[in-house]
Amino acid sequence: MRVLAGDIGGTNTRLAAFNVISGKLETLMENSYASSQFDSLEIIIEQFLGTSLAQCEIAVLGVAGPVKNNRCSITNLSWDINAEIIARRFDIKHVILLNDLEANAWGINALDKDAFYILNPGNPTASGNASIIAAGTGLGEAGLFWDGKQHIPFASEGGHCDFAPSTELQFELLNFLKHQHGHVSWERIVSGMGLLNIYQFLLSQQKDSEPIWLRDKVQNDDKAAAISKAALDNRCQICVDALDLLVHLYGVETGNLALKLMATGGIYIGGGIAPKILPKLKTGLFLNGFLDKGRMKPLMQSMPVRVILDDRAALYGPAVFANQHFAN
Repeated sequence: MRVLAGDIGGTNTRLAAFNVISGKLETLMENSYASSQFDSLEIIIEQFLGTSLAQCEIAVLGVAGPVKNNRCSITNLSWDINAEIIARRFDIKHVILLNDLEANAWGINALDKDAFYILNPGNPTASGNASIIAAGTGLGEAGLFWDGKQHIPFASEGGHCDFAPSTELQFELLNFLKHQHGHVSWERIVSGMGLLNIYQFLLSQQKDSEPIWLRDKVQNDDKAAAISKAALDNRCQICVDALDLLVHLYGVETGNLALKLMATGGIYIGGGIAPKILPKLKTGLFLNGFLDKGRMKPLMQSMPVRVILDDRAALYGPAVFANQHFAN
């Protein structure tokens, strides 16, 4: 069975063609594209399949947005994706759209053990539901229901729930963003755009002007990446403060999701940001936010927390889903 797998995000679109043989994945081809440089997903698929080694019978695409009736409008990109149109245009028998974090969750078991960094070991015999959260361009969240034999991923749009401040500084951050956006979701705080939002808020609180070298980098480079690097290099205090606050709030919202899903089987931290800021995640800022749940702290301590270091889970997942649902 040949599968076209996709990880469709606001920043990058990654496609891979897999041969699935007896549940094992053989990568035939893989490529990545800057999403904003294309007017539609179909143009990217056409370009990819034009150089692919084989026609795919099934396409499973993880898309960054809510999926309804096998259609999706990408949340942070002006694309409308319709599985039926893709199936007709490329003569693919089955085309399935999955929420990107649901697709990512399907790929977790396809990763090697060394693809994870353990932030909290939790209970060594942990079992039950699990959850996955991923900060990148936006903030994705999903769950994995434990049916007694296996985990079954399901989608969520929890990243768009209301941001809940708990300190005076966080209330000021909420008000700062409320003036700009009206509704302030967790995605406005815990994501690439969130780091920039926090940085701009903290900058507005400072009497000193922004360093010229940083201003130039923020204007010319990936803004969030420039701020993050300056923080990790300890080169700019306001960047350090911004990243510290993001990491703490990342832990808070990860704990919120874990409680809501009763994720006693474990929590997975995915997305492109976590591996890049792993030194910060190790400092305790994240776990302090995660564990700070009052009377539920002992429950939180029992939950394993793992950072996914291999971003190919988002491509493996669609292929695993295809194998489970369409293999003969």
